[in-house]
Amino acid sequence: MNKLKPEENYILSEEFEILSNFIYHKSGIKLDSSKTYLLSNRLQKRLKEVGLKSASEYIRFLKYSDKKGIELQELLNLITINETYFFRDFPQLEAFVECLKLVVEKKAQKNDYTLKLWSAGCSSGEEVYTLAIILNEILENVKDWQITVLGSDLDLQILEKAKKGEYEYRSIKTCPEEYLKTYFDFLPEKDVYKVKDFLKDIVRFEHLNLNDKEKMRFKKNFDFIFCRNVLIYFDDDSRRRVVEHFYLALNLGGYIFLGSSESMGRITNAFKLVRLNKHLVYCKE
Repeated sequence: MNKLKPEENYILSEEFEILSNFIYHKSGIKLDSSKTYLLSNRLQKRLKEVGLKSASEYIRFLKYSDKKGIELQELLNLITINETYFFRDFPQLEAFVECLKLVVEKKAQKNDYTLKLWSAGCSSGEEVYTLAIILNEILENVKDWQITVLGSDLDLQILEKAKKGEYEYRSIKTCPEEYLKTYFDFLPEKDVYKVKDFLKDIVRFEHLNLNDKEKMRFKKNFDFIFCRNVLIYFDDDSRRRVVEHFYLALNLGGYIFLGSSESMGRITNAFKLVRLNKHLVYCKE
């Protein structure tokens, strides 16, 4: 394996443009020039791993030798940030509970006891299991409901961690103590908290690129979609395409939740803006 020389650790502006455009067309993730250092830093790890000397060589490798997209997946895993924890942004989750009660009441009146939730960009699964816990706590007869909580992400490695359902203290530090006792087993030999199987039974995970039009069009009949702090990686065109798919995937009366600093205002006016507990949520009417 060749050792990289210092001068080879820098990605040229034209190389950055080519590589960032390639990433954009494959994933919808837009890296502007402010991310030059980030991409250069992540690129060095991949160059060392595959034994290449320069960004130009790596670009050729991605374009012509990475037929199955395995190396592209490795690069995407590195440039997407996967940091989350249980019960993140608790006030927004309180707003979700209010919406959940409305949806459940309307469904029960129609003898419809199905609930489908989707965490798009679920990272290592904390948000998915948080939603599953809330459902178990809020629904009076949870066993009467057919529940699906889907978590999807672009990062295959992080999805494996989500499926395993084992978390260190930093992930569960904001989880209420009574929930830790009910929904987790502590494994002292690993010093981790493991999600109990009965909670895993209503959860599933899927590898999904939100820019994949073919796969996205099969997503249907969701009551809630969480896509918090994910669209920030996309440019305006990609955001619109993804949100259009979300709109089609939602049931009438369904809700979509974005990150607290995000807004649908610049993307679409298809959703009704609802204010709950000082939080903005978006409803499909």
